[in-house]
Parts: sequence; structure tokens; C-alpha cells
Amino acid sequence: MDLQLKDKIALISGSTAGIGYAIATQLAAEGAKVIVNGRTQQRVDDAVKSITKATGNQNVSGVVADFTNKAEIDALIAQIPEVNILINNVAIFEPKAFSDITDEDWLRFYEINVLSGVRLSRAYFDKMLAKNWGRIIFISSESAVQIPEEMIHYGMTKTAQIAVARGLAELTKGTNVTVNSVLPGPTLSEGVGGFIDNLAKDQNKTKAQVEEDFFKTMRPTSLIQRFLSVDEVANTVVYLSSPLASATNGAAVRAEGGLLKGAL
Repeated sequence: MDLQLKDKIALISGSTAGIGYAIATQLAAEGAKVIVNGRTQQRVDDAVKSITKATGNQNVSGVVADFTNKAEIDALIAQIPEVNILINNVAIFEPKAFSDITDEDWLRFYEINVLSGVRLSRAYFDKMLAKNWGRIIFISSESAVQIPEEMIHYGMTKTAQIAVARGLAELTKGTNVTVNSVLPGPTLSEGVGGFIDNLAKDQNKTKAQVEEDFFKTMRPTSLIQRFLSVDEVANTVVYLSSPLASATNGAAVRAEGGLLKGAL
């Protein structure tokens, strides 16, 4: 299927690994002009090189920006004057008991997970409206709806992303700009993979046993009873980025393996 993405300019925050990297790779494979983002020049350069080699797309570039640093965010925006597709993916997570989550933790999670998307959307949204075409997608999480007791601060930020996305979508009435959020379930990204590896080592279990235990005890409502691959999430995101998804706007689209039982 031709997703009609050739030469669309796509910026994916936090895209040197995991879901962001998978999204960037699939967009590049569709012929988009992809801009990768990461915190260090080395990781950005490695991702650009890898994506270019994998897809044959020579229009892959990168920009370094740490989303805890407003000056670096402003510099990124100055370097990239126009974006047709904005994927707000950058995020952090950390299992932590509620009583141990400090004020600084709450603010840091909000700054990176929520304000990153707010700042980038503010930079490009009006330009999309002026050209009457654009896509903004926030990578939220099933944790936005089913707040994890071990990561309440993370869940809060994912709920906020859905609210921001829906609010922006309200401002697109009568245009060809869409704003949506995507809710992945537990995904075997770089960070989660490391977390599982550490659990397996600490508990003297195989990774398969840790995964099975996780879904039995922590996410028992999952229908697929396994971690999603990053490509499975990217499939949904890249479709929503395309002109073919023009009828989907203001939606919180699930890609979580049937984990959520109720309606949003």
C-alpha cells in the first residue's frame, strides 16, 4: 500500500532507539524526509546511518536536543523551520513508589513527557494550518487510562498528552490537519528490554519467564499476553501520519494488545 508520504517532512522526537526509531525507519521506507532526534551527536549519527542503510532513503538527517534543556529545544526549532509530520515520542519512565516520587520527579516527568510535545506542537501547528495539511501524533500509553501503581507520575503525563492532543484537534476543524494520540501497551523497547534483563538476572529467571510473570501479575487483562514489538506500534503511527488516515482526528488510538477493557 502506498501511504502517500513521499517527501513529507517528518520530525520524530526521541528517535535514536525504540518506538521512535521504528517510526522513523518506517517513515523513511515510505519516502518521507525524516529528521531523527536524540540527546547526543553519536546516537543521532548512528541512527541516521542505520536508517539510511536499511531504507535506501538519502533524505534522513538528525538534530541533537535534550528535552530537559529549553535552549536546546529552541535551537532544534530554529534549525527545522517546517514540519509536515510531528511525532511527539520522547519520554522517560521509572518504576517508583508514590511516597518516593519527589516534587522534582513530578516536574521532570512533566517537562520531558508533556511539555516536549507542547513546545514542538506550538512551533509547527499554525504553519500546518496555514498550509492546510499536517499530522501531529502524541505517543501516549495505555498507562494514560490504566494508571500503573508503580509509575503514577508516568501515567499522569500520558493522560495529559491525550488531553493536549484532543484540545489541539479541536482547533483543526474544517482543515486537513489532524492531531491524534496513540496508546501503546507494554513494548519491548530499549528501556523495557534492559528492565526485563535486570529482572531476569535478579530473579534468576529467563526473560521469557519474566515476561510471562509480568503479564500474569502486572497486566493480566492483556489479550496477547506478551510485549508488543516496536514495529507493531510504528505500523499504527505511520498509517495515522499518512493522507489515508484523514478521517481519524482527535482520537486516542489503541495499540496495546487488548489490555484496556473499558471504553476511553
